[in-house]
Amino acid sequence: MLSKRRTLKILGISLISIILLPYKYLYSATKKIINPNLTKAQKDIMFNEGTERPFTSELLKEKREGFYHCANCGAKLFSSNSKFDSGTGWPSFSEALPGAFKTKVDYSFGMKRIEYHCANCGVHHGHVFLDGPSATGKRFCNNGLCLIFIPKN
Repeated sequence: MLSKRRTLKILGISLISIILLPYKYLYSATKKIINPNLTKAQKDIMFNEGTERPFTSELLKEKREGFYHCANCGAKLFSSNSKFDSGTGWPSFSEALPGAFKTKVDYSFGMKRIEYHCANCGVHHGHVFLDGPSATGKRFCNNGLCLIFIPKN
């Protein structure tokens, strides 16, 4: 039987460790690799909330009609109709498909940003900003390595 003091000590240590551990590592435990063919760079972005270098994504040049899917689980995320050239160096979209993402507040660069994750598998895709060109006012700034484009037939 645990003593009252030992029980309180265990609870205190558990609470402190939960508070002190970085949120992204706790959050990443809920993410699952579904696509075993992900590259090291894709895993870093999706599971460690990294960012690809700007102007390196082949999807910046993609102009065909179709849909953008999560590179990890294949969930449909964006329609090509919502894609636009933001000039930022990352594929940008004015709106996501309904229910495609879950969001959280990110303070990692000393400022408040809204980070979004695939609602299906939980992997990081990018940040949403309120400077988009459409009626939504949103700009989903997505890492190209997190997306797979499937053209309309």
